[in-house]
Amino acid sequence: MKESVSNKAKKILVTGGAGYVGCVLVQELLRKGYQVRILDNLTFGGMGLLDHFNNGNFEVIAGDVRDKKKVRSALKGMDAIIHLAAVVGFPACRKKPREAKEINYEATVQLNKLRNPDQLLIFASTGSNYGHIPSGYCTEETALNPISIYGKTKTAAEKSIKKSPNVIIYRFATAFGLSPRLRLDLLVNDFTYQILKKKYIIVYDKDYKRTFIHVRDMAKAFIFALENSEKMEGQTYNVGDESLNATKKDIIGLLNKKLDFILHYVESGKGDEDQRNYWVDYSKIRGVGFKATISLEQGIEEMLKAFRVIDIRNPYSNVEY
Repeated sequence: MKESVSNKAKKILVTGGAGYVGCVLVQELLRKGYQVRILDNLTFGGMGLLDHFNNGNFEVIAGDVRDKKKVRSALKGMDAIIHLAAVVGFPACRKKPREAKEINYEATVQLNKLRNPDQLLIFASTGSNYGHIPSGYCTEETALNPISIYGKTKTAAEKSIKKSPNVIIYRFATAFGLSPRLRLDLLVNDFTYQILKKKYIIVYDKDYKRTFIHVRDMAKAFIFALENSEKMEGQTYNVGDESLNATKKDIIGLLNKKLDFILHYVESGKGDEDQRNYWVDYSKIRGVGFKATISLEQGIEEMLKAFRVIDIRNPYSNVEY
């Protein structure tokens, strides 16, 4: 059943709306009665959006977020922008550093300049901006120390927009879980797939700390911001939950409860070049009323059910954590 939209933002532009998070978000926005326009270059084909083309509230503009003309067109008539478009993650940014800078940083600056100040901008940033902080918990006030191209470009984008009007910045934990546009280059997804299909895994730096959030909780967080923008504007929020702070060894432990496999731990060396190591405090966003609810174990169980019956072709390969 479609729910009515009661808040002032009814027409939503989602950049990168055909991606891993976007497909889940768009489905939820439409279910709640929002009018949704997507701007996406359709690098991954857009197959996850096929169910929506019979919905009168759904529109796709095929184009690059770097294209000023396309962006101007996409912004027309919109109440709010959820800015997902990015080269996401350590491996992808390492492979395409120029595109990472242009899309993650420069296109964000351009989008912010082109939008009307009355249009709400919700920016999908990342906890990767914290870098390597092995002790304590990162709060929104913790100094940013990005160590990857991904983190550096997202940090630069944050700094460029944070003083603009009508901006909410979300520093997300690492995503996991099923999406119509599935990604296997995410730590929990990759571990689950490798262990189920290969029956063995090599894990580097097992005690390194990471923090996670299910992709459906990410979608809910964006809608929460739309519905509570007046009390959230001008703020930066870590988005996740302390219950999903976990080491790589913790993730392996969850999988070991469900599967038998061969495990080899390797400490440092030339293994995991992504040296992020941090846990995060989520009390600020919980204080305004949002809480992530889907556990790591629940997300892993969902993926195992899917991976056992669906032949996932062309998965990301040679991703090491």
